[in-house]
Amino acid sequence: MPSADRTAPGPRTRLTAGQRRESILEAAAGVFAGAGYRAAKMSDVAARVGVTEPVIFQNFGSKAALFAAVLERVTAGIQAELDARGGDHGSAGDLLAHILGAGQGPERHGAHGAHGKHRGILADAASLIADPAAGEAATGAARVIAGHLADLLRRGQAGGDIRPELDPEPAAWLLLSVLATRSLRAAAARPAGVEAGVADLTLRTLRAGPA
Repeated sequence: MPSADRTAPGPRTRLTAGQRRESILEAAAGVFAGAGYRAAKMSDVAARVGVTEPVIFQNFGSKAALFAAVLERVTAGIQAELDARGGDHGSAGDLLAHILGAGQGPERHGAHGAHGKHRGILADAASLIADPAAGEAATGAARVIAGHLADLLRRGQAGGDIRPELDPEPAAWLLLSVLATRSLRAAAARPAGVEAGVADLTLRTLRAGPA
């Protein structure tokens, strides 16, 4: 009588604490971007990772703390993208045109790409500033991103393609406000060309000479 094959499956690869945390952050970014902070369920994050819901809380403590960690990850990703694309677009002004341009940059990647995920989370963060649980994280993320944009504007002033008389700090907040309210315009603005007009007006405000 032939013996049954009793070969046991190989041992499962155990994730390190850092790998587990990263997998949770990646899953949470998708859930927050899709559902928004208030509607997002930690059970959905757990399902994406393949763990139980208590594991999420063991790693981050609360939904607000997880959202804060996701925002920190998003801001770091935005800075990396700005640095990586700076060489592709030749100047700070060209990079701003790429970021703002209707039908370019984030819009071309669709709502489910990395840019769409960033855009959704940042828009949600902007609406949560007054929330007692998540507002501190949202405020901190906004400050970090505004700082990155101010640095980009300073580089543009040094290169001669951003208006030298502009104060980079308020100009950065203007730019961040335009970016953070894209979803509002997409949902409510008519006609469809409004986004292109907002992008053009913002560029004319920031760039030296013809936009």
